[in-house]
Amino acid sequence: MTGKWKPDSWREKPAKQLPTYENPKTLSEVEKTLRGMPPLVFAGEARNLKAQLGDVCAGQAFVLQGGDCAESFAEFGADKIRDTLRVILQMSVVLTFAGSVPVVKIGRMAGQFAKPRSEDFETKDGQTLPSYRGDSINALPFTAESRIPDPMRMLQSYHQASATLNLLRAFTKGGYADLNRVHRWNLDFVKDSPLGERYEDLARRIDEAMAFMAACGVTSETVPTIRETDFFTSHEALLLPYEEAMTRVDSLTGDWYDTSAHFLWIGARTNQDDHAQVEYVRGIKNPLGLKIQPSMTSDELIRLIDKLNPGNEAGRLTLISRMGHGKVEEALKPLLKAVQSEGRQVVWSCDPMHGNTIKSSTGYKTRKLEHVLAEVKGFFAAHAEIGTHPGGVHFELTGQNVTECVGGAENITDLNLSERYHTACDPRLNANQALELAFLLAEELRAMRGAKGTPSVAAAAE
Repeated sequence: MTGKWKPDSWREKPAKQLPTYENPKTLSEVEKTLRGMPPLVFAGEARNLKAQLGDVCAGQAFVLQGGDCAESFAEFGADKIRDTLRVILQMSVVLTFAGSVPVVKIGRMAGQFAKPRSEDFETKDGQTLPSYRGDSINALPFTAESRIPDPMRMLQSYHQASATLNLLRAFTKGGYADLNRVHRWNLDFVKDSPLGERYEDLARRIDEAMAFMAACGVTSETVPTIRETDFFTSHEALLLPYEEAMTRVDSLTGDWYDTSAHFLWIGARTNQDDHAQVEYVRGIKNPLGLKIQPSMTSDELIRLIDKLNPGNEAGRLTLISRMGHGKVEEALKPLLKAVQSEGRQVVWSCDPMHGNTIKSSTGYKTRKLEHVLAEVKGFFAAHAEIGTHPGGVHFELTGQNVTECVGGAENITDLNLSERYHTACDPRLNANQALELAFLLAEELRAMRGAKGTPSVAAAAE
């Protein structure tokens, strides 16, 4: 039997990855302040996202979820938000046009300030200090003072998330996402690359389609969806004092929602069904994600699904596999079969990043783009064999011209990593590498539609 849920019932459960604060009084004061702050997102927006994810669950749409590994206080700025958004818009238009599928766009933005860590401590030059856990908990500089968890940082996280959401809403609803601007979404450093040329060719075809529709009377003035788009935010439900303080009752339904983001996910390190993070999210009505690692058994997965989605609602739960390119098919197929045979309604998404992290010959944590792409291909292959719908991808990217992942059209090597390695935690795809992923996804989606006897519009036009 599952006990009665309250926003603070997680405090009665074992908890992993939570900081220990030196001053409980300050923590209590911060929590009280946050409880009085306006919501960052609204229950109606979360319900809209759940409805769209329900379409994904039915095989009628695809999820594109991406953004920073860990958002930074120091690097916060309008240009960075805009550039990350436009890479996601670029990827979305590639999938929508070339893959002939509606795309649900979710950013790892406006709240991704806390990170789980493999080790509680790290050692450099003989000094051992607590690990960096994200800007909402402690600071990146390797000093004893910086690594002390400070609850006041949660307030800065709230205000930065609020400003980020304000800008995202302005961009996505104020004309920046207009399909007539598709050429302007190319970043400067992408324009001269082979991927940039390929994107520009697709943009020209979109322009032709838009001109035809305009001649038929279909314009951004007559059809608002041409000039604006839905864009949702997400982050890991890790720092539970913050999440609890942002949990509110919806005045229309009487249900509890976490108003810090539209979509919350549980990471692979905190997905135990009797622990604090799972206990917290089971009671909120937001759409949820659950990261799945290769070691998870079918029985464990079904128990978690039933705990997080007891009503078997389409769009409520997204299962995000992070297996590694060499394990994805073997590890994923038994889980797909189990969920299918038990009749559970879920969205299946692929995180091709976290299972493919390696250390380079030059000492940097990195990922090979070929491994990222291989995991995506394996994810689609597993679904094709079982007869289930590959519903989306979940990845880390930035609109900055970084050199953090090796490979791709730019042929970034281990020796290039030091040139522009800016991440505070995990390596991210840059815009060129993200576009390469988008074109691969479009090809996989077209092949899937063709196998079902439904040729894509793009394929028919070629």
